[in-house]
Amino acid sequence: MKHFYRLFYITFFFFYSVFLQGEDGYRLWLRYDPIKDASIAREYSKAISYLVIEGQSPTLQAIKEELFTGLEGLLGKKLFISSEVRKSGTLLIGTPHQSKLIASVIPPNELNHTGDEGYIIRRVIISRKRCIIISANSDIGLLYGAFHLLRLIQTQQSIANVNIISAPEIRYRLLNHWDNLNRTVERGYAGFSLWNWHLLPDYVSPRYKDYARANASIGINGTVLTNVNANALVLTDQYLIKAAALADVFRTYGIKVYLTARFSAPVEIGGLSTADPLNPQVIEWWNSKIKEIYKYIPDFGGFLVKANSEGQPGPQNYGRNHAEGANMLARALAPYGGIVMWRAFVYDNNVPEDRAKQAYKEFKPLDGKFEKNVFVQVKNGPVDFQPREPFHPLFGAMPATPLMMEFQITQEYLGQGTHLVYLAPLFKECLDADTYAKGKGSEVAKVINGSLDNHDLTGIAGVSNIGDDRNWCGHPFAQANWYAFGRLAWNLSMSSEDIAEEWIRMTFSNNQQFVEPVKKMMLQSRETAVNYMTPLGLHHIMAMHHHYGPGPWVNQGRADWTSVYYHRADSAGIGFNRSTRGSDAVSQYFPEVKQLFDSPETCPKSLLLLFHHLPWDYLMKSGRTLWDELCLKYHSGVDSVRNMQKTWNSLKNMVDEERFLHVKSLLAIQEKEAVWWRDACILYFQQFSRRPVPPGVEKPVKTLEYYMNLRHYYAPGI
Repeated sequence: MKHFYRLFYITFFFFYSVFLQGEDGYRLWLRYDPIKDASIAREYSKAISYLVIEGQSPTLQAIKEELFTGLEGLLGKKLFISSEVRKSGTLLIGTPHQSKLIASVIPPNELNHTGDEGYIIRRVIISRKRCIIISANSDIGLLYGAFHLLRLIQTQQSIANVNIISAPEIRYRLLNHWDNLNRTVERGYAGFSLWNWHLLPDYVSPRYKDYARANASIGINGTVLTNVNANALVLTDQYLIKAAALADVFRTYGIKVYLTARFSAPVEIGGLSTADPLNPQVIEWWNSKIKEIYKYIPDFGGFLVKANSEGQPGPQNYGRNHAEGANMLARALAPYGGIVMWRAFVYDNNVPEDRAKQAYKEFKPLDGKFEKNVFVQVKNGPVDFQPREPFHPLFGAMPATPLMMEFQITQEYLGQGTHLVYLAPLFKECLDADTYAKGKGSEVAKVINGSLDNHDLTGIAGVSNIGDDRNWCGHPFAQANWYAFGRLAWNLSMSSEDIAEEWIRMTFSNNQQFVEPVKKMMLQSRETAVNYMTPLGLHHIMAMHHHYGPGPWVNQGRADWTSVYYHRADSAGIGFNRSTRGSDAVSQYFPEVKQLFDSPETCPKSLLLLFHHLPWDYLMKSGRTLWDELCLKYHSGVDSVRNMQKTWNSLKNMVDEERFLHVKSLLAIQEKEAVWWRDACILYFQQFSRRPVPPGVEKPVKTLEYYMNLRHYYAPGI
């Protein structure tokens, strides 16, 4: 009977793991399944059979665990631990100060170029034995190197003569979680928050460690736990002890914890009558609070602050400027090595000014007035994370101030949780844009990495798309945007193509017949979404509040939250005139860029209606009228989604059934919603153009009234 029960449980758990769990996406890109090609597996097995790790620390233990899990899973054999290099096929890991052997093989001057987080991976001969060394100046550098080696094997790259020196281009590489203390996630489309504040610190979910592993594998070294629309309660001891429990998990993986600071906290939780940043009592309150935070979290990273924007309190409530507010916090954090990330996303409905101009007007005069541990955190574009915008004019315009890039990984304006939109091309479009701040070759990337203006303080942030959905990001392909952000944060020059190929190989398959069509689909997906949502420079025409679906008719409430404010369609034409003959937003750019944007003839077609109000019969370079071009762009977006469906359906036998069906279902939703976008927008703008839908464009089946009366009461992400 005893043997019967044992056999029953073994059988039960076997069938559970094989048939019930399936391929649910939980492992992200850290899938360590056996390499199917036996000859390739043998090559790696010959190169790595023994592991020598010099030194002891929680991070070194994490490296050991990751390598055992990864290499044994990929190669299908046991990895042997050794105390010294005895045979060929040894993987030796350590820093020069931990290992005299490594110090003798890796010249010290080589590691001078890798900093605190970089690493070297190299094939070497030690006492006539062929070995692979991972060396760095810190244990965290060794961890990043270990993940890089695993990535090479996962993507089946040769390690026969591996010789890699890698260091991060950006010092602060952060995720910004817009998570609330009630576990809702603003602009989140993958369930509720990962952080179970109710159970912390007593129950620490295993997911927190897996979250840290995933981030470390792509080089992310910081996480802002809470929403920029901040809640002062997170600064109370009740929540600090919870944040400290998360910091204890993340520390092993090189990840620091940051919090959002509500500027009015001294009033709301401190009992003061003011939050004036120049008031001595307020200064003392923040000094004491920050001292308390560091008692709970000794390596606390600092604060992210949204102030005087969208109703958030800030220094302007007291007649002070952004620099005075940021510097008060920065001085309190400086003794501990903490930083302030002060968001430049500011605009005021009561200011009779083009919203796209307001951040520049407020921050440009403050250049050089911030403390040295302050970032001004700037969104990639001047409006608000749109499917396409020009780069923000502040990039290059504040040479005396470190600017931190803020990208949105979550797809607030790009189909939310149901559309396949690979964001690396959007990120790269901004990073590669030339500001001309110091002449040609002054790309945004050089502003961010500090090379343009000789800044050591460098940073990049991504608004997280992570939730408690089993697969972390809701849409299986949304994982690629988290991955792409991390890889670009480490190396701004990586191409969208290379990142996509890595992710596909690690997440799905190394089969080239799968990789190539999926990569092509991903690389085209952002342009596809732009075409069926906001072609030719249209922007901010989404539904109000939840931003789900089209809403070009929105005209209620504060002007700069309406769609009509941005598209300005009338019987004469469409578009926002930001030229020198309009709001003059073009003059916030350097002369070469201003000249490019200022004329409809030279302005890129993709940004035309963001800078110009043009007649419906304006003749495009294609020879078509603006109206016909607009309709055809909308139609091409729908066609492209249908092509994505065909591509995915053709790959059915190359991917597991669970993820195949999941993506197939979501692509069906995307096709339906692309048609919704196309038809609703064409019908709405046709009221003003009074022109027929051109040949080759599907005619809308439903009426404009139908689309205008659609209601979505519980759309996620609000």
